[in-house]
Amino acid sequence: MDTIKPSDEEMDEPSYFEYSATLRVFGTIPDLEELTRNLGIRPSHSHRHGERRNPLADPYKHDMWSYEAPAEPTEPLHVHIDKLWAAVRERKQYLLELKKDLSVDVLLGYRSNSDTAGVEVPYQSLQMFLELQVPFGLSIIII
Repeated sequence: MDTIKPSDEEMDEPSYFEYSATLRVFGTIPDLEELTRNLGIRPSHSHRHGERRNPLADPYKHDMWSYEAPAEPTEPLHVHIDKLWAAVRERKQYLLELKKDLSVDVLLGYRSNSDTAGVEVPYQSLQMFLELQVPFGLSIIII
């Protein structure tokens, strides 16, 4: 049986770690600009049901408004979480109200070329998930 061995170049590649934290609101959003005004921050991305990411992509199935924490990808995950919470903390009640008609979540991202690393988040950085009543979920991509 043949096995694929990494090249010398792949073996010498330094490990990297990148993180992100994004607040997402999706469903049928009547007015994206009103949502932006009420949250007090500009979205990093928004789209409408039926729009396409590109001409070959499937149409979006729902409206979405999202805001990615303003942190460098190489900063630790808790920095992204803390910056996101700082940006929306004062709008907690509004976000909880939105949950009656829309989906509200926090998408956390972890990208690396190392398959033997882990992520640690201080308990203080978990407050946002408790306050917004959303699960702590982490999208992990190993390249």
